[in-house]
Amino acid sequence: MTLKERFSNTSRRQWTWFIATSTAVLLFSIWAGNLWLLLFLFLLLDIYVTKFVPWTFWKRTKNPAVRKVMEWVDAILFALIAVYFINTFFFQNYQIPTSSLEKSLLVGDFLFVSKMSYGPRAPMTPLSFPLAQHTMPVVGGKSYIENPQWKYKRLKGFGEVKRNDIVVFNFPTGDTVATNAQNVDYYVLSAYNSNGSEGIKSDKRTYGDIVYRPVDRRENYVKRNIGLPGETIELKNDTVYIDGVYMPNPKLAQHNYMIQTDGTDISSKVFSEIGINIDDYGSEDMSGQKVQDLSYADSLSMARLGLKTDNGKKGKLYYSIPMTDEMVEKMKSKPFVWSMVKEVEPAGSQLYYPLDYQQNWTRDTFGPLWIPQKGATINFDTDIEYKVAAYNRCIKNYEGNDFDYRDGKVFINGQEASSYTFKMDYYFMMGDNRHNSADSRVWGFVPEDHVVGQPLLIWLSLEKDKAWLSGKIRWNRLFRSAKK
Repeated sequence: MTLKERFSNTSRRQWTWFIATSTAVLLFSIWAGNLWLLLFLFLLLDIYVTKFVPWTFWKRTKNPAVRKVMEWVDAILFALIAVYFINTFFFQNYQIPTSSLEKSLLVGDFLFVSKMSYGPRAPMTPLSFPLAQHTMPVVGGKSYIENPQWKYKRLKGFGEVKRNDIVVFNFPTGDTVATNAQNVDYYVLSAYNSNGSEGIKSDKRTYGDIVYRPVDRRENYVKRNIGLPGETIELKNDTVYIDGVYMPNPKLAQHNYMIQTDGTDISSKVFSEIGINIDDYGSEDMSGQKVQDLSYADSLSMARLGLKTDNGKKGKLYYSIPMTDEMVEKMKSKPFVWSMVKEVEPAGSQLYYPLDYQQNWTRDTFGPLWIPQKGATINFDTDIEYKVAAYNRCIKNYEGNDFDYRDGKVFINGQEASSYTFKMDYYFMMGDNRHNSADSRVWGFVPEDHVVGQPLLIWLSLEKDKAWLSGKIRWNRLFRSAKK
C-alpha cells in the first residue's frame, strides 16, 4: 500500500487522535524546552495514520488466549507509562511517616503533592519503576537503573518556595544509606561511631551494605521551610530569628513539656481529649509511659526543673510530652495539674549541624547560620574551619566539585581557592514538632534540586492506634488543605 493510499484510508477518528496527541506533544516540548521531543510526532504519525509498523498485530491473531494476554499487556503498559508521566511531572501521593510536623500534619495523613507548585524536575534517573521511590515492592532490590543520569533541570511552575511553605523534598543526606539502618541518617551514624564511616562500612553484620542513591531516588521528606536563600537563621531560646528579625512560630507548633501532677495518673482518655497520641505519652498498660514518681526526688533537682511541692508532697512527673500552646492551656486547666514546664535541652547532649564542628548548639539555641544563595560568594579568609564544616557538603556533594581542606587551605577541583560562588539556592527546613524533628538543624540545607513539590490537600487520614470501626479514619481531616 502506497503512502497516499494509507493517508486516504485513515478515518476521521484516527486523524482526530493524531492531531490531539500531536498537539499535546508539541505543547509539552515547548514547556520542557526540549525540541528533541518533537521526534515523537513521527511515532504518532505511524501509530494513527501510516501504520508501517504493525503495532496491534496481536488483534489479528486467531488464538483467543494470545489476544486476551496481549490486551492485558497493552493495558498494563499504557497504565504504567501514564502513571510514570503523571507522577514525574504533575502529582504524587505521599504518606506522613513521622510526627515531625504534628499537629499541622499527622502520622497517617495521605497527601496530594503538586509538582506544578514549584515546577517539576525533568527526570534525573529516567529508567525507574513507576510509584517505587528506590526499592521494588515485594521482591526488593533497586527500582531504578543508575545510568543514564541526566543533569538537573526544573520546568516552569506556578511559583517558588516561600517562607512557611510545607515542602516535600528528597532527603539531602540520603545519598548514602546503610541498608540495615535505612531510617537513620548515615552521617549521624558515622558521627556517633568511634571509627567514623569506616567503622560503619566494616561492620556489615550490623549495618549491611552501604549504597549510594541519586538525588531523585532518595527518600522523600516533608518539612516546613523556615529560611530562604541568602538569609541568616538563628534560634534563641526556641525562638526563630531571620536576619535578626523575630519570626512567630507556626500556629500548631509543638514543644516538649513536663507535666507535674499532684500524684494523679493522667488517663489515656484525658490525653486523647487534649489531642496527645499514645506514641507521645507511652503505652496503654503504663509499661512504656513517660512518667516518674517524684517522692524520692531531691529538692535541689525539683527547684532546678521549676517543679513545686505541697506540704512535702511532690507528685508525679510526665516528661517529654509534645504539645501546642492551646494543648498546654487545656492541660493547665486540669485541677490535678500543678505545673507545666517547657523542656530545655542541655548543650552538648546531641549533635547538630555542622556535625564535625560542634559549637554547643542545641535544638533551641542554634546558629547564626547563613543559608547559601545562587550567585552568592563566600570567602575563605576568616573562620575558615567553620565555613569548611558548614559549606563543604554544598560545594562537594550537592554541586559536584572535588573539595579538600588541608594545612589551613581550601582546594576546589585541585586548585587552591580563596572563595566559592554557589550554583544553587538552598533552604532551611524545620518540623513543627520542634523538639521531635530531625531537620536542617541536624543534617543541614536542602538544595533546590532536591525540592519535589508542595502538599495541596489531605485525601485520606488514618489513626494507626485505632480499629477501622473505632475511629481509624479521621473523617474531619479528609480533603483539608495541607498547606497550613
